Amino acid sequence: MADIEPRSGNPATSGGSQGSGVRGRTTIADGVVATIAEIAIRETDGVHSVGKGASKALGAVTGRVSGSSGKGRTVKVEVGEKQTAIDVDVEVEYGVPIHELADRIRTHVIDAVETMTGLEVVEININVFDVHIPDEDDEDGSDDGGSGRGGSRVQ
Repeated sequence: MADIEPRSGNPATSGGSQGSGVRGRTTIADGVVATIAEIAIRETDGVHSVGKGASKALGAVTGRVSGSSGKGRTVKVEVGEKQTAIDVDVEVEYGVPIHELADRIRTHVIDAVETMTGLEVVEININVFDVHIPDEDDEDGSDDGGSGRGGSRVQ
C-alpha cells in the first residue's frame, strides 16, 4: 500500500481542501494501481491480451488484478509514497507496430494512473511475449506448409 503525502500543487492527493492544511491521509493499495493500469492497457488498440499463461487465465476467470505481492499477476506494480512503477506482459495483434503500441500503452497508463491516484508513474516495463495471429484460433492443428501434401487445406 502507498501513503500519499501532500504535495504542493496537487491538493487532491492530500485529502484536504485547497485553502487549508492536511485533513488526513489517503492510502492507495497496490491492487488499485494494478487494476487502473490493466484497464488502460486493455483499452489500447492493438493489445490482444494482458498477462501470459496461468496469470492470463486467472485474470480472465476472476476478472481481477492484484498488485506485486505474488506470482501469477497480470500487472505487477511497485507503489511508493509519491511514485509507482509498473511491469506488464502483453500479447499484441499481428500487424501493429510494436514500438508505437508500447508508446500508446505508456501514454494511456500514465494518464489513467496519474489522473486517478496522483502518483507519478516513473517506469512502465512492457514485455511483449507473443503476437496474436487471428487465423491461428481457427486452425485444427495440422500444418502442411501450404504445399498441398497431406490433405486439403480447405473444405
